[in-house]
Amino acid sequence: MVKTTKLASAIKLSLIASISSSAFVVSHNAIAEEESATFERIAVTGSRIQRQDMETASPVTVIDASAIRAEGYNSVDEILQAQPAMAGMAAGSTTNNGADGVAQVDLRGMGSSRTLVLLNGRRMVNSGSGADSAVDLNTIPVAMIARVEILKDGASAVYGSDAIAGVVNIITKKDFEGFQLDINGGVTDKSDGENLELSALYGFNTDNGNYTFGVAYSDRGGVMQKDRDWVEEGASSFVPGGSLGGKVQDENGDWVARTEGYDYTQDSWLQTPSTRYSFFANATQELSNDIIFTGDVLYTKRQSEQMMAPQPASVMLDVCTPSSTGNCITLTDEMLAGGISADDQGKVEYRRRMTDAGNRIYEQDTDTLRISAGLAGVLDVHTGIDWDVAYTYGKNKAETWVHNSINASNMEQSMYDNQDAWFSGDPLSDAIVNDISYLESTTGGNEQHIVSGVISGEAFELDAGAVAYAIGAEYRHDSGYYNPDPVIVAGDGTAAQQDPTDGSYSVFSVYQEVSVPFTDKLTGEFALRFDDYSTFGNASTWKIGLTYEATDDLMLRTVAATGFRAPNVSELYGGNVGSYDYLDDPWGNEQDPQILVNYTSDPDLQAESSESYTAGLVYSPSYIDGMSVTLDYWRFKITDAISRLDVQAGLKACYEGDATACETFKIGANGDLTELTNPLTNVGYQDTSGVDFNLAYRFEGLGLDWKVSNDLTYLLNFEQDGVDYTGTIGGMFGGYAEVKNNFSVQASQGDWSLMYSNRYIGEMNDINYGDKAESVLYHNISGLYHFNDSVTATLGVKNLTDVEPVMVASGNEAGTVPEVYDTLGRQFYGGVTVKF
Repeated sequence: MVKTTKLASAIKLSLIASISSSAFVVSHNAIAEEESATFERIAVTGSRIQRQDMETASPVTVIDASAIRAEGYNSVDEILQAQPAMAGMAAGSTTNNGADGVAQVDLRGMGSSRTLVLLNGRRMVNSGSGADSAVDLNTIPVAMIARVEILKDGASAVYGSDAIAGVVNIITKKDFEGFQLDINGGVTDKSDGENLELSALYGFNTDNGNYTFGVAYSDRGGVMQKDRDWVEEGASSFVPGGSLGGKVQDENGDWVARTEGYDYTQDSWLQTPSTRYSFFANATQELSNDIIFTGDVLYTKRQSEQMMAPQPASVMLDVCTPSSTGNCITLTDEMLAGGISADDQGKVEYRRRMTDAGNRIYEQDTDTLRISAGLAGVLDVHTGIDWDVAYTYGKNKAETWVHNSINASNMEQSMYDNQDAWFSGDPLSDAIVNDISYLESTTGGNEQHIVSGVISGEAFELDAGAVAYAIGAEYRHDSGYYNPDPVIVAGDGTAAQQDPTDGSYSVFSVYQEVSVPFTDKLTGEFALRFDDYSTFGNASTWKIGLTYEATDDLMLRTVAATGFRAPNVSELYGGNVGSYDYLDDPWGNEQDPQILVNYTSDPDLQAESSESYTAGLVYSPSYIDGMSVTLDYWRFKITDAISRLDVQAGLKACYEGDATACETFKIGANGDLTELTNPLTNVGYQDTSGVDFNLAYRFEGLGLDWKVSNDLTYLLNFEQDGVDYTGTIGGMFGGYAEVKNNFSVQASQGDWSLMYSNRYIGEMNDINYGDKAESVLYHNISGLYHFNDSVTATLGVKNLTDVEPVMVASGNEAGTVPEVYDTLGRQFYGGVTVKF
């Protein structure tokens, strides 16, 4: 028998209810325990020690399936990015440029590769278009989720690399009996952005086990930028008909300065279309009195699409001179009269928006498979020593295409051969278009093998209780590859040149954890881990946590830990890749907001190092039944960070005379950005801190059951590589609002419940221009009704007041930052669950 104090129950409540939608999160059993009860030993995210309760030093947020449905979330990334602890700019459904349809998590805004994603407590293979640095959350269907646990402190000493900012552990549905069919869908009030999810779950028990199977189909419709009246027209210098030396032809055939730009917003998505097919299964089978088999399988196929304006093509052409012998163009008298002339190299630039070929349509077809199987048992019944061995395999492969790409080499030759056709301003012939355009095709993938084993139990008894421990070892092999189209590899495309990526690494790890009850009130948690990599060498990390039950109402907790992140395949072996970044050229040479930057990798990169510290309390006042309050201060510091430097800051520094900045970024004389480069280095750092506050309160009043929750994150500081991002927003790094808050209140009675929630994002300043981005408050309402034991329906509205996104001058899409703000507007959603 384990005695449960009011505080212990409150800790469970704070763990389970510490989100804005906790009104739907808390199960009826969360605080319904009697003052004393018998508990099974359970696993808690952030520790491998099996525990009899949830009282740990680390702050953990738990979101369960009912909360996910109540809020109308369509994907895992939507669930996570709505949490106040998230910041930065994680890729998702509204990322139209450069993400290849992936969805990621960005805890604390420290970067998606610094948050470890687990599935049922074990690593998930990185996934996307190939040689990826993080998990694509689209591979995990919402239909299979039982709950999501977010560990909000550093956990490298427990899980190894990548857990610097924390851990997201997705727990799937298991131990299910019967059949369940779910139909969920939604649409915006503009009649676009339709989404539909169909899923079926079937499970049955045997004499000694359970088998649960599920299938899911999800379809997300697109939303065009042109279909939102708040989207301002774009103004690209790449225009249909072409420009030569910065001049265009007017209706009289005269070459004059360009006065209007091309509106690229007419051909770009705000929400990208995607279709997913998933199969998942969980099995638990007792093989003997002492051995249990557990296994899970997940397979997801994703077919997604992005669309952008026709290719902006730029070609430097040789101008004919009396001594010319090769290909060249002749500047006519009209061109010379218009001020068109060759530069110092004897060349002139021709730009054209390739509307003749059509929009750039990006397509991805990805397949991700993950299989995990394990055996667990008891070594010694009398001493309670448990063992667990497991093997996990993950494989992701992808094919991606870009329709209507342009071969720059063919285009250049075509211009020399057909000068009149190109410079007339008229549409190009089909023969020319077919000659210069092509279907860009790319393949890639990731693969992972993990073998692990752990022994856990209780070592000996102290006056305050047993000393618990876990000792384990793990071997992991990760590999990845990415093969760009041969035209791109050769540098013949108008899109940026890119080299192939191919590489792998292995790591062997040993670790131990100990939980020591020093007194009835004070417990210590200690972890130590050693990882040996085949690439950079080894890393040792540790964690110390303390919990102190000051009174029956108040528990104090603190954790200090070190962490690391190993360089991944793309960082080590990634070929040089070009990226058209949204930048401001201080010299004024580049008029287009997208400037080509060459991204480079480095096989000699070392691991990042980190320190983290959290300190807080859990308070459940005895005089207010059903209330729980948590307050936690946190700080993370990363040194030797693997990161790309701030190109905009480098441009500014070089412009102001910093020779080192010019050399680092390969900026030429007079602001020549032809070789502009952003290298990966180990010289970066991050330093961020803040405070998390949560209130969860359950009570009865006016004949109703009430649940109230408030979840607040206050960002004190976020500094990276000499730049203070606190309270700023921009298209390259996203948003770091000082205040983010989620609030919800639910009233229920019998078979029905109603919930109101809101999400607040505080004001920020444009990182480049200093303009203020005002705060926003999104309102949501939803309801649930149980028709009977078999049928349940939900209905809701997101962004009830149709709040428009804040305009950001240095944004990355549609004049804003879609990864931060809601760009779709008011959305209606609903669903039905039928159980047999």
